[in-house]
Amino acid sequence: MTSSELWTRAMAERYDTDEADSSTPEALEPLLALLTELAGDGPALEFAIGTGRIGVPLRERGVPVTGIELSAHMAAVLRRKVDADTLPVVLGDMATTRVPGEFSLVYLVYNTISNLLTQEEQVECFRNAARHLRPGGRFLVELLVPPLQLLPPGQVAVPFDVSDHHLGFDTFDLAEQMLTSHHFTRDTDDGRYRRVNTRHRYAWPAELDLMARLAGLHLDRRTADWTGTPFTATSPKHISIYRSPTT
Repeated sequence: MTSSELWTRAMAERYDTDEADSSTPEALEPLLALLTELAGDGPALEFAIGTGRIGVPLRERGVPVTGIELSAHMAAVLRRKVDADTLPVVLGDMATTRVPGEFSLVYLVYNTISNLLTQEEQVECFRNAARHLRPGGRFLVELLVPPLQLLPPGQVAVPFDVSDHHLGFDTFDLAEQMLTSHHFTRDTDDGRYRRVNTRHRYAWPAELDLMARLAGLHLDRRTADWTGTPFTATSPKHISIYRSPTT
């Protein structure tokens, strides 16, 4: 077991509803297009596949997908969408769990590598991806860039969403390189707010590049989003693609 916090049954049941805006066909199109391109004619492995928000539509595009998922509750929601023969899922952590076969693409999206709360586990995650890749295969990571430039001296909180139904802000422990994401979501049934806090270990792009080198991978390219916008010093997130040696 890793340091990742487990998703509960209640959280798993709400996940697809909470992420509905980011899961529309229009929102997913550039993401799925890039993953399909990178997979080519080979299979893909999704670390932390969750409810299948990405894996299921990617499989529908003809890419054979296998998943690793730590939460049995999240995997149970996925299983309602697709059977085990069509999309196999292995319960386990993404830092150590092995599945059979070699893959042309391993991918880890939506900031999920930050669920591993120690640097050692994040390094092992890269090594686990490398173990699953065929020669020349790619490991894709989507991760936010910590918005520390927005923190004036003494401030530890940054809001990322202030809307009618949701208030979200992150608080930072700069000494430990940790952030806690706070969500206050208004339920439509009774109007009360539901609070969820999750902990994450943030990492800079250069730190991920070093993790990749320790795993025998090298940076192939990095963009600011799924459509290929160049990554700059002000980009709020990055899509980093690492490649395994061809021999």
